[in-house]
Amino acid sequence: MKYRKDLDKMPSYDGVERDYRIKVNANECNLNLPPLVEERVLSRLSRVAFNRYPNYEYDSLREQIARNFSVDIEQILLGSGSSEIIEKIFYAFGGSASNKIVYPQPSFSMYKIYSKAAEAQPVPFDLDDSYNLDVDKFITIIKKENPALAVVCNPNNPTGNALTVEQIEEIAKSIKDIDCAFLVDEAYVEFYGKSSVNLVKNYPNLIIARTFSKAYGLAAARVGYMIANKEVTKMIEKTYMPYHLNSLSLATADIVYQMRDEFVPRIQMMISERKRMSEQLKGLKGVTVYPSNTNFILIHYDKAVDLNDYLESLNIGVRSFGSAPRLENCLRISMGTREENDELFKVVKTFVSKH
Repeated sequence: MKYRKDLDKMPSYDGVERDYRIKVNANECNLNLPPLVEERVLSRLSRVAFNRYPNYEYDSLREQIARNFSVDIEQILLGSGSSEIIEKIFYAFGGSASNKIVYPQPSFSMYKIYSKAAEAQPVPFDLDDSYNLDVDKFITIIKKENPALAVVCNPNNPTGNALTVEQIEEIAKSIKDIDCAFLVDEAYVEFYGKSSVNLVKNYPNLIIARTFSKAYGLAAARVGYMIANKEVTKMIEKTYMPYHLNSLSLATADIVYQMRDEFVPRIQMMISERKRMSEQLKGLKGVTVYPSNTNFILIHYDKAVDLNDYLESLNIGVRSFGSAPRLENCLRISMGTREENDELFKVVKTFVSKH
């Protein structure tokens, strides 16, 4: 078969999900929609014209988002989760090995995959030993490599730490004049509370990507959005297929965005649980807990692989990085309900005390 050249060498993302008894491995929200939101969503879905291509629903959601951020509707693009948006951005700025894409590592594993898929040259930039991004050195490498695109995930996945808005602006300002687009992936920003979206009006090279999958619990619907300068969205839109989002997901996201205040208590609950779990895990011998501004915690433990096997045997799923570079013996634990978190901690504590 005449497959595309080097397709067999492409890295892949392990998206296989098990139905764990306690599932805290994918940074999802472990609560379904609030009852009032669910009622409104089901009512709205009953009125979807299944025989028509998506049109009204797409523009309705864009209008809502644009109104909320006081930008023009032409500055908003929607995608199948922020993942598709990031993929299309990489595609728009890729196409040649001479087009470089600079991103930190460790960070979202798809950056490398999307770079290669876009036939761009990936240029990973190492975080320091505490997983912090040295902004000055990051700017220096961008200016040295002269890439088409620079990317940061803020807060960062899987490390959980975040840059300040001032640091984001420093990067945007420093690379503004070298024709380098700057993508800020804000998948977890609702748990951080500090967005860089207001910088878009001053920096035409800045792109913000967000998702409904985390704070709003719509991982199954796959909806995300980007905010950027009109000229940027116009070009990136060319990479999309027609009708790339279905009406069911769009209608659901439209209601969820209208009722986003209903999600504030559970977002606050996840932040509270993250803080509580961080303090508890810090008390375990040999366990290092990294600072987090997200809905998950990254820990380091010398016997992390064995601990993960033990958790798996109890049908508890966390994200184990095994021997992955820069993440050796690390586990990422998403925040579940208080009861799930309590049971998980009890299991981890028992294992650590015996080893």
